[in-house]
Amino acid sequence: MNQDELKKKVAEYVLKYIPFNTIIGIGTGSTVSYFIDALSTIKHLIKGVVSSSHSSTLKLKNFGFSIYDLNKVNKIMVYIDGADEINHQLQMIKGGGAALTREKIIASVANKFICIVDKSKYVKYLGSFPLPIEVIPIACNYVINKMNKFGGICKCRNNVITENGNIIIDVYNLKIYDPIKLENSINLIDGVVTVGLFANRKADLLLIGTEYGVEKIYC
Repeated sequence: MNQDELKKKVAEYVLKYIPFNTIIGIGTGSTVSYFIDALSTIKHLIKGVVSSSHSSTLKLKNFGFSIYDLNKVNKIMVYIDGADEINHQLQMIKGGGAALTREKIIASVANKFICIVDKSKYVKYLGSFPLPIEVIPIACNYVINKMNKFGGICKCRNNVITENGNIIIDVYNLKIYDPIKLENSINLIDGVVTVGLFANRKADLLLIGTEYGVEKIYC
């Protein structure tokens, strides 16, 4: 099976974890796009969704889902999202699609965070995928200078402005052995909106699409 087939398999499998008659959180990315396709087959069984990005919202609207503002929602039972990398502790790097801040907020609100990935995203150590950091534009050089102390190579993502009006700095060639410590340290840098390390708020359940079925790993 190719990568897209594995993504589709896990995206369809996660439907069994969707609580009926509730509002659920939905992330961003290619695997989530397959999940939205699958969720559309049972959309009459849920109240609606909170979406993390314009791209996901547009697709959800095309399927006729009710879209809710997070500020108007009292509870999100489950949040479904993918990852760019996820380790054995279910800590992850997210933000390849530049929606990391809204993804992290919704994940933090949700009672349960289920991460869906194909097998290529499951790694022993984080850092092979560049670590995204959302930054207020005026602080770009300052944040890069601070990040140089952590190693890695910083690059501003070209022609990308987040839905919050900020820029993305990608940090390449990091070796992340203590994701929680690094997440906390980066979040203390003035000008950082958030970093794409989901270590403090990690997944509660990881579903991995493989040729042999869907593997389940609990936190």
